[in-house]
Amino acid sequence: MNKILIRGLEVSACHGVKDFEKVHPQPFIFDADLYFDFSAAAESDNLNDTVNYSAACKKIVAAATSQSFNLIEKLAYVCAYSVMESLPVSKISLTVYKPQAPMKVNFKTVGVSVEVERTEAYLSLGSSIGDRKDYLDRAVKALVSHQHISVKKVSDYIETEPYGGAAKNKFLNCAVGIETYLTAEELLCEIHKIEDACGRTREKRWGDRTLDIDIIFFGKKVICTDRLIVPHPEYHKRDFVLVPLKQIAPDFVCPVLKKAVKYIQSSGSDVKI
Repeated sequence: MNKILIRGLEVSACHGVKDFEKVHPQPFIFDADLYFDFSAAAESDNLNDTVNYSAACKKIVAAATSQSFNLIEKLAYVCAYSVMESLPVSKISLTVYKPQAPMKVNFKTVGVSVEVERTEAYLSLGSSIGDRKDYLDRAVKALVSHQHISVKKVSDYIETEPYGGAAKNKFLNCAVGIETYLTAEELLCEIHKIEDACGRTREKRWGDRTLDIDIIFFGKKVICTDRLIVPHPEYHKRDFVLVPLKQIAPDFVCPVLKKAVKYIQSSGSDVKI
């Protein structure tokens, strides 16, 4: 992927944990790599076919001077997010240097680097308590309204039999395709907030619930942590996941099974379209 380089962008701003840093501006230096396919611009020689680096610089300056932060870690992410929100880059690598950091040692500069990447992800949503459609509607609306999430596709809602033996009620399920520059862990936290807002409790595994949201795919990444496994380890066994997913992402290739979703078959639950 091509990238546009910004080097040595100096911004005078008030960031730091000490009181005087919050009122007396000091220099912060930004380097950024903006990942964008500008092959069309190379052929057309037209500014509209590329990312305007002047616009990117203005976004960084505006974000860096709009408010004060204790940590340059926070500053870096805020500036990176500002660029991602407003420009069609697929990824940004951004470094913030603080050459006048108040330290009693000799140094040239200190800094932090962050990477923020736009990722295609697929979620499975289900509800088996109360107004099931309303809970799914509320979840989709929450995703749509989230600043760092863009909803691309929503499947039809389907009714399914309970899975796993603990739940007793029929479920209403759907799949949602999103684009986000949150990390997978950050997306998981936001999903839990949406579930909690809909009264989700976690008393019994696979039990009935107001709302359940699972991350099925997060780009082509394979993730295995204490909190999150992606691709979802059970998705290929569940028709209530696969049927809606095939509707919105039939050609997506699972990074583990190495198959397109449309070719994955399960022996899952009884599904009513």
